[in-house]
Amino acid sequence: MALHRPRTLLLLSLLLGLSTACSEALDVPDAAGRRDLLFAFDDSTQAWTASFTDVSTAQASDVGFVFERRDVPAETGSMGGALFLSGKNVSDDLFMFLTHPVSDLRPEAQYSLTFELELASNAPSGCTGVGGAPGESVFLKAGAASVQPERVTTSAGAYRLNVDKGDQSMGGANAQVLGDIANGSTDCATPPYRRITRDNHGNSFRVTSDAQGQLWLLLGTDSGFEGTTSLYFDTIRVVLEPVQP
Repeated sequence: MALHRPRTLLLLSLLLGLSTACSEALDVPDAAGRRDLLFAFDDSTQAWTASFTDVSTAQASDVGFVFERRDVPAETGSMGGALFLSGKNVSDDLFMFLTHPVSDLRPEAQYSLTFELELASNAPSGCTGVGGAPGESVFLKAGAASVQPERVTTSAGAYRLNVDKGDQSMGGANAQVLGDIANGSTDCATPPYRRITRDNHGNSFRVTSDAQGQLWLLLGTDSGFEGTTSLYFDTIRVVLEPVQP
């Protein structure tokens, strides 16, 4: 996995006491088995994959789902690439997610995960929308699982996630809520893209690796807003620390 030097997230990490000298030094386990993963997307998707769930199979074509690497919008004042994730909530419960494997961990060991996410969002604050607010009713989640998170089809003809991400504002066994995607803008008509940061400092997520020492990271948006949500995931940082027995 190629790593890139972080942008403003490095400053945030310095303030939070989780940084290393530079991004190239990240993901080198220390004596305690601590891993520090940093993903930036100037050149590629860094092997992240994406999908969506919580819609019927008949509705899937109406979601207009998009996942690709794009440049960060110039109006944010930043440069570089990001993971672009977009879809229309046609079910009043759309879940869009990103996932990535992590290998070379201790087998069947419990890890504590700390997430730092830097995004560009055009979801304004304090605005109304069909079904819910475009900002405050779209919940950003992060977590992990010992199996690959993927979309499965139920006998009733609906797409569901094969791991427990919870529902809407509630987390589950494999994901916790980091907040919403409201960006502070009060322009409800033509909201601009603005940078937002979300993390779980003080509330780390715990997960157990599989027998091969692997787990899968999971990020996503759980939406109650019946409209289109489009986000740029600029920088993703995950610190994994073994939980001492």
